[in-house]
Amino acid sequence: MNIEQFEASLKEKGIFLSEKQLEQFEKYYSTLVEWNEKMNLTAITEKADVYLKHFYDSITASFYFDFTKPFHLCDVGAGAGFPSIPLKIIYPHIEVTIVDSLNKRISFLNHLADILNLENVHFVHDRAETFGVNPNYRERFDVVTARAVARMSVLSEFCLPLVKVGGHFIAMKAAHAKDELEVGQKAISTLGGKVEKEFTFTLPMEESERTILIIKKDGKTPKKYPRKPGTPGKMPIE
Repeated sequence: MNIEQFEASLKEKGIFLSEKQLEQFEKYYSTLVEWNEKMNLTAITEKADVYLKHFYDSITASFYFDFTKPFHLCDVGAGAGFPSIPLKIIYPHIEVTIVDSLNKRISFLNHLADILNLENVHFVHDRAETFGVNPNYRERFDVVTARAVARMSVLSEFCLPLVKVGGHFIAMKAAHAKDELEVGQKAISTLGGKVEKEFTFTLPMEESERTILIIKKDGKTPKKYPRKPGTPGKMPIE
């Protein structure tokens, strides 16, 4: 997906990019590739692939959920900033907090935020399990996103404790999402969530399958969750 195709594909969805936003994506790409030579941020480095599989793919969340209103979003395990930084470029009014367990990725994100002149972005070096019990963050976010971090039963324990009651958890998944969801239903309900909507589509050009699960936080998460680091992955709620 070249830049023209990226711009045209978003226009079809009612998203019109300004010159500033196009420039921000260009700077994002060049900064990502530059830092990727020093640290492993992504295996995808070809420009057309980054625009499709990282930038466009991240923005698809806004095709199915309303990002036009101001809210505070937390992105769990965002790595090089996906999906939250592309969404922040498109919707500059949202406040973004990223939590990631690797400090070098946090260093990259801080540098990236400076280069792109992003405001109201916060980067926290922590594991999701300890971040989720911190009273400064627990049940404080309107929206929590995660893209390709872990299977649904594990991911729900990372993310749902951070969502305020009445807020939403948006899980961005590739293939096998339906199987993951079936196994993950117990975790979702145990942690106070309820699946509100499920959308399956294919990425343009390469036609790979994607699923976006929108989970509403209906009730408070029991105090014992999330459990200590490593436990959700070893003993998922299933």
